[in-house]
Parts: sequence; structure tokens; C-alpha cells
Amino acid sequence: MGETASVVAFKVDVDTYVGTREGIPNLLKILRQFGVRATFYFSLGPDNSGKAVRRIFHPGFLKKMMRTRAPSMYGVRTMLYGTLLPAPAIAKDLAEVIASVKAAGHEVGIHCWDHVKWHDYLPRYDKKDVARELGLANGAFKVIFGAPAQTTAAPGWTVTADSLEVQDSMGLTYSSDSRGRCPFFPIMDGRSFRTLQIPSTWPTMDELLGENGITTETINAQYLQLLKPGLNVHTIHAELEGNALKEQFVDLLARLAQRTVRYIPLGEAAAEFGVGAPHCELRMGYVEGRAMPVAIQSSAEGETVQPCR
Repeated sequence: MGETASVVAFKVDVDTYVGTREGIPNLLKILRQFGVRATFYFSLGPDNSGKAVRRIFHPGFLKKMMRTRAPSMYGVRTMLYGTLLPAPAIAKDLAEVIASVKAAGHEVGIHCWDHVKWHDYLPRYDKKDVARELGLANGAFKVIFGAPAQTTAAPGWTVTADSLEVQDSMGLTYSSDSRGRCPFFPIMDGRSFRTLQIPSTWPTMDELLGENGITTETINAQYLQLLKPGLNVHTIHAELEGNALKEQFVDLLARLAQRTVRYIPLGEAAAEFGVGAPHCELRMGYVEGRAMPVAIQSSAEGETVQPCR
């Protein structure tokens, strides 16, 4: 038998007002140029990005902000929203931009209602709080698309057993809340859940830049080294690959075009690679280049750690 081909699925997190307004149109043009269909996850409530400053006391957060040049990447206005500037309402103001993603042939889902609130406070939430946040997001989603979301992706890959239980109650096709190597059904805090997880398998650009000598000129060589046979899931951000780092994203797609790569959205990845998916522990832990903990897929009992084929 021949070698398994490489499949790449792009997961697009849209975190902010500016990322929605400017990053989405840019990404739609780039993806159309290369014939790529992706899966977009929208933040649909207020953009309170400025409140992320509370993380300054978390070990490694300030270092990451300096390493990635966050003010120039995200823009000063975004970093003041919800503090010195009022938090703009993303879905209310930019519904047409959000709707244009599905019209362009891409898959769509829920990222969150309030990105900073979920990321920073989810561990304190009970199921009622989680259901409220996802309910607000799903309500806005239904107004724009006429139907409830079939997939979600947690901000900052931040989950709890209660948030997974609420997602189960939504009848989702799959979620993409985690970091790992292949699709799986999560087990957390001794509880098993039925919503398939499609984890991100590659690090994000902001995790790599400035680490181990990696620059904007060398980062795509690193991604080509990470490309493996089977399913590769790459999370990109409308604020970065759709704006400040769009030239690097175009270069990555141009380099991938020279390889034998097939692109699919995450929904197709779930159908193709989720058959017979194992049950794996999901835990919050740290990955290199990220200051805050993320949900990490652990090995199933007796499983050999390997890419998803």
C-alpha cells in the first residue's frame, strides 16, 4: 500500500470585533485563491479584549505579549475594548460579515459569546452559567444563519467537565476544544462525553513566533516539518493570519500547494477520521509557547501515541 496522504483542516478562530470586520474578508479572499474550505468559529457577543489585561499576573502572560508584539498584532483599540473603550457588539454590528462566511462555502460554528469571560472564568462556572453563555451565542448564531450551530470550539481551548456536558446537550455533530493528535471522545473528571472532539494538532503562529529562534521568515519551514500523513488540524486566527500575519499565511498555503495535500473542513474530518475514535482523557495543562492552560488529549489506555490516519 502507498503512503497515507496528508490532509489539512483549517480551524479559524474569530476572537474580536476587528478580526471579524477586517480579518474575515481577508481570509475569504486568501482561501478562495487557494481553493481551501475551512471551519470558522465566531465570537458573537461583546468584545471585551481589554479585560484580558487581568492575566498580566499569570506566569508567562506578559512575556508572551512582548514576544508576539501583541499591541501591533491586535491593534491598540482592540486592547482597550471593555476598559477605556466600550465593548462593541460583534454579531449585532457585523452580522453580514459573519453570514458571508457560509455564503462563501465554509463551515461555521460557535466560538463563544464573550471570549475573555469564558477564557478567564470558566473554571468558576456551574452548568447554568455555561448554558447561559452558549445559549446567548447560539441565539445570535440562529439569527444570522437560521439554524442552531452544529459545532463549537472553546476560547483558549478552555473546558471543564460541566462545559462538555452542556455541549452534549446541544446535539452537536462535533466540537474542537482541545489539543492533541486525532479525533476522540473525551473523558474528564471521571465523566465520559459523547460529542466527538477534533483536536488541533499543530501549534499556532503566536505560540511559535519568538520561541527557539523562530521568526516570521522561518515559521513556515517549521510547519512543513510538522506536516504528517493523515489528519493535520491547524488553528489560525482572523486577527493574525487574516490581518497582521496574512503574508505569512499566503506563503504557507503556497508552500503546501507544492506538496500532496488535501484540504477539508472539520465536519468532513469528523466523518472521515472519527469512525472508531477512541475514548481519551482530557485534561487542562500547558503547551510550549502559551501562557494559559489548554485542554490536552491524553492517551487512551493501551494506545500507542500516533497521528490520526
